[in-house]
Amino acid sequence: MALLTAMIKTLMAALLVLVALALPGLAATFSMKRGLNLDQWTTWPGEDKWGDRRAILPYPEWRKFLNDDDLKALKSAGFDFLRMPVDPSPFLSSQTLALRDDLYASVLDSVRMINRAGLKVIVDMHLIPSGSSRKIGMGEVMDDPKVLDAYVEVVRKMARTLADEDPRQVAFEPMNEPVVDCDADGTGLWPERQQKLFAAARSSATKLSLILTGACYSNAASLAKIDPKAIPDDNIIWTFHSYEPFLLTHQGATWAGDFIPYVTGLPYPLNAVPRAQLDAALDTIRARIKVEAPWTRQSGLLAYLDEQVASIDTDEKLRETMDAPFTRVEAWAKANGIKPENIMLGEFGMIRQEYGNPYVMPAEYRAAYVRNMVARAEAHGFAWSVWSYGGAFGIVEAFDGDKAEPDVMDVVKSLH
Repeated sequence: MALLTAMIKTLMAALLVLVALALPGLAATFSMKRGLNLDQWTTWPGEDKWGDRRAILPYPEWRKFLNDDDLKALKSAGFDFLRMPVDPSPFLSSQTLALRDDLYASVLDSVRMINRAGLKVIVDMHLIPSGSSRKIGMGEVMDDPKVLDAYVEVVRKMARTLADEDPRQVAFEPMNEPVVDCDADGTGLWPERQQKLFAAARSSATKLSLILTGACYSNAASLAKIDPKAIPDDNIIWTFHSYEPFLLTHQGATWAGDFIPYVTGLPYPLNAVPRAQLDAALDTIRARIKVEAPWTRQSGLLAYLDEQVASIDTDEKLRETMDAPFTRVEAWAKANGIKPENIMLGEFGMIRQEYGNPYVMPAEYRAAYVRNMVARAEAHGFAWSVWSYGGAFGIVEAFDGDKAEPDVMDVVKSLH
């Protein structure tokens, strides 16, 4: 009898395991649908200024420019959450030692300000490259084990700062767009590093949903390489970013490699204008490359332009290019039992104007692109958050407080 009882218990346990494996992943505590990325820096103070309370606080810097009414207007427009980029570099800088606690407290104040406006918030730890304004950026965190350890501690403390907030209103993203494992073979550094970040965040914030991602700028293909079972936690939202086709979304961006800065004047889609007009725009880009690019790179850049145009010069090709990230993520999610509502298109958008460049992307192209990307995300059941409030990709503001054209915001308003 005892043996039979033991066998029944073993069988029941095995059945429970099978049922658990068959069930789709549970929904995360934090739920969201339509979001907007806030700005990170507007004035870009150099690290030598970070010890000055007036320069660095309140933090993040958008607090100097946006008020409660601005946030409530975003709620009224139809957004239900904001993704709030927080530059971690000041938390790693010797310049801010005397103000460190104030920085964490100010991030918490910012979270509560957004919640008071009726919006949920994702706190996004948003590293950028080091350079003239900072000594530590993404490269240093990824290349120096000691700096990575220091970053993990910042994540731990930020999670602790947020731990007591309502988990239905606040979520935490330990790292934006990790720049690692971008080589062809993929050296596989990111999964272990993400597990470290996850462990640090989860040990400090036991109830908050955590936003995790794939390597190499959070692209869809990298997310599809992640094994979500390696992080046994149901309170996870997975995110990917897509700016496809990059040729059109980043026109003129001086920081996006050595090709895109020469590209302006292309419509979305390419067949939105007569072929002669498109050819004239392409000839202008070619002429610019021939005059401005290093002669050793000219033939390569010209060939790359032709290749990129050929990949999206029909409606069918463009549709395939834009669909690919979504279908890849959906297949990965289904294979791993992840519900669509636990997936977010964390960034997408189309540049309005590069800083210092006179060319302004026609608003109707930007609106059409955002409409098409939103439709894809929502058809797949994914949440989304457009980049961004102001600046080069601004949909509410442009530069220096100027207003962006209303077209993209009109798309958002039309959704509800």
